[in-house]
Formats: sequence, structure tokens, C-alpha cells
Amino acid sequence: VQKQLKLLAMAIKKRSRVPGVTITQFVEHLPAGKSTPDFARKPMTTTVQEGKKAFFKAMVSGEPPPTVTWVRNKGEMDDQEKYSTRYDERAREHVLEIVNVKPEQADNYKCFATNEYGQAACAVTLNVVEGFKKKPQNEIDPKLLELLLSAPKKDYERICLEFGVTDFRWLLKELKQIKKEREDEQSKVVENLDNIKQIEVKSSGRAEFSFDMKLRDPNSEVNLYKDGTLIPYDDDKNSKHSLQKTGINYLFSIKDPQREDAGFYQVDVEETNVLTTDFQVPDVEFVAKIKDSKVTENEDAIFQCVLSTPLNKITWSKEDASLEHGGKYEITISEDKLTHTLRIKDCQMADKGAYYALAGITSSSASLTIQVEDGKEGRVGGEGGDGNALDFESPPSFIIPLKRRTAPEGYECYMSCAVKGDPAPRVTWYYNNISLNTNTNYHITNVCGVCSLLILRVGPKDHGEYRVIIENKLGNAESSMTLNVRGKL
Repeated sequence: VQKQLKLLAMAIKKRSRVPGVTITQFVEHLPAGKSTPDFARKPMTTTVQEGKKAFFKAMVSGEPPPTVTWVRNKGEMDDQEKYSTRYDERAREHVLEIVNVKPEQADNYKCFATNEYGQAACAVTLNVVEGFKKKPQNEIDPKLLELLLSAPKKDYERICLEFGVTDFRWLLKELKQIKKEREDEQSKVVENLDNIKQIEVKSSGRAEFSFDMKLRDPNSEVNLYKDGTLIPYDDDKNSKHSLQKTGINYLFSIKDPQREDAGFYQVDVEETNVLTTDFQVPDVEFVAKIKDSKVTENEDAIFQCVLSTPLNKITWSKEDASLEHGGKYEITISEDKLTHTLRIKDCQMADKGAYYALAGITSSSASLTIQVEDGKEGRVGGEGGDGNALDFESPPSFIIPLKRRTAPEGYECYMSCAVKGDPAPRVTWYYNNISLNTNTNYHITNVCGVCSLLILRVGPKDHGEYRVIIENKLGNAESSMTLNVRGKL
């Protein structure tokens, strides 16, 4: 104890490169090659369901390598049945695991990284959603709660569907309470937070999200994190990550987004989280792109595309403005979620221009031309669909083959492939060499060359090899895959 008091008495406060981290140096001069501890990635505030596990993960640096310890504000952590710590060598993460979380464990926790030359510390909060002991089927993903806390109510259903939650009404009461607590915390650093737009890829090719925010202290630090790691940014649009601030509007953007940019993005003011958004980059391609459309004034115009992979939602936009379902625009999705359609109602000259379909980081564009009664046209060019229509006969082939799948028992399962050929090939599905085309237990479709098979409720009997054979008068081809059925947990 006397040694620790002596070290604290001569301690030097240092600035960490990670906001929210405090560093205390125990010696006046560091020996060559030695360093005080710091956090390369600090743990993230998390919200979990009562009775589930909570995890805090941290990555630290320092020479010699620091020892990591955890404490909580309102209680002890000596019970190893409730609290366990470990070091994940592969991920280089120090992990605190709290099993069978109880409401009384909701608290502020601190993580310390200590070596003989200093100590780094940061705080993190655990929120607990109570009252679901009698609803074991209602599994809550902590990321889902974080996203709902930042999302407008009109997006709740879409976000829940992406996490496999079809009925979220039971969640709303607890969500309302957590949201109030979060807003009370935010009010200490922010006067107003509004007009939040979740991250999406724009027709410019940049991924963007924005919000209106008035800070209590204009000098407060605004920090951006991806999966808990601090992301540097500036105001240059040519930088990988940039912030354009206009009045109280904040626009964060990612230039030329790639698959590795997918992740959980959070914006903090000082140490308070104000926004969370999830950037997903699905493995998807356009099998059929949108094509130029020409309609007479007052008629409806339709753009339609077909994807290689089922998606619950794609982004439709005109120029760089996203379009929403309702009023002027009708957005529909086929049952197999492969065909996405935009209908523009009662077209006027103001509706002419370039329209975009954006799926993940892949896009397709086409132009809408409006023709009035006297034959004059209004048009702005786009890419004009795929522009690769086949003019000559060709044998069948797979543009995208079947891929190995694993599906949990009791859930839906989609299998799909994309084919081409002229004449259009005949498609036959097989399960363990038995034709499925006339089997009413399977929903089979073929739209614009995208062939899909839907199993509404997967069971052990569906485990096995699936095969697609395509044929026309010039030849045939086949593709196969294995479906693994994972048992109920």
C-alpha cells in the first residue's frame, strides 16, 4: 500500500490517444523502449437481457505488457461464478464475461491496464433489460437494442427483421425506459439531437449518415468509433473518413466503402454515446439491373432489379436523395426477396432524371424520360441498365452457382443461383437426386434467370445435397451444394 501511495504521489497525468481514457505515469522519465499502458480499443457500453451473458472487451498496449483488471462502482466482483476474465490470444482482447446477468449488476464498470511505469483507465456502462424470464424465445441481441435506441420508430420493424425478430411489441416498454435513461445522460452534453439518418450508400458511392446536434459546450470532442476502435476523421471529403458540419448538421461519410468497412459505428460526445448505426455489406450482385424507362406524362414508371442474394431492403434514390415507400413512390419486394421494384406514380416532368438501386456497396442506375402529349421528351442519362442482352444463342451456364448453407432448425432457408442461356434454359431442382419441381413442400421460382428455392421451416429431413440442372437445346450444366441443419439450442 505504501508503495502504491508513493507512486500516486509522484504520478504524472498523460493524454491518451483514445478519448475517455486517463493515463497515469508512475515515473518521471521512462527508460528507453518502455511505455505506459494505453487502450488500443476501449470496451463499449452494452445493453443485455436479464439472464443472458454480457461481455466487455478491451485491447491494450504498453511495455512491459500491462496487467488488466476490472472493478464496478456499486459492488464486488469476487464471485467467479458471476464474473470471469480471460485473455483471447487470437483476437488480442482482454475479456470480462458476466454470466446470467441480474438487474442489480447494471452499473458503471472500470477497466485498468497497469505496468510498473503507469496505469490507463476507462469507464463503461452495463444496462440490463428486465422482465423476460418467462419469455425464453425472446432473445435480444445487444446490437439490436443499441440500434433501436438511435432509430426513428418507423425503422423499428425493418431493423428487427434484420435481426430475425418478427414481433417486437414486447420490447417497446423496456426500450422506452432505456431510451429515457440514455437521453438523460445525453442531455448533459447535448441540448438537442434530431433528424438522425442511418448509414447507407449514396449514388455518389460514399456511405453516409447524418444528424442534427446542438452541443452544450461547442468545444466538446466528437469522436467516431467502429466496433469500439477510435476512427480518425477530418473535414476533407477526399479522406477515407470525413465530417462535414453545416450549422448543427453533422454528416459523416466513408469514401469508397469496401467489405472491411462493415461494422458497428458509434458517435460519442466526450464519453457519452449519442448515435449508433450498423453498416452492413452483404455479398450480393445485380443479376438484372434496372433499365431506362420512357413514359407519357401522368403515367406510372417502373424500375425493377433482381439480386443474387435475398435482401429485406435495398436503397432507391433519385440523384442523391433516398426514396421512401408511400405517396409518390411504391416500393415492393418479391416473396423470395430477390426482385425489388420501384413504381413512380403519376409521372411529371419534375420526375425525369437518373434513378439508382443500391444493394450493399453495389449499385445500378438508369434514366427516366417523360414524354408529353406533343412528343417532346425530358431525360437525364444513367447507366442504362445492364446493357448486355444476349443477341445470339448460347448454351446454359451459371453466373452465380449454389453455395453451401447452414440453417437453424425451424427457420426459413433460401437457396439461389443465377443462370443464363439462349434459349432460356429449363431449370430442375433435386434433393438427394430426387426432383423437387412438383413437390409442394418447396417454393421454387425463376425470375429473370435467378432461380431460388425456399423452405419455410427447415427440419432435420432437409439436411443433404441439393442440385440444380439447367438445360436447353445447346447443352446442360449443373451446380450443387450441401445444406447443414443446425439443431435447436
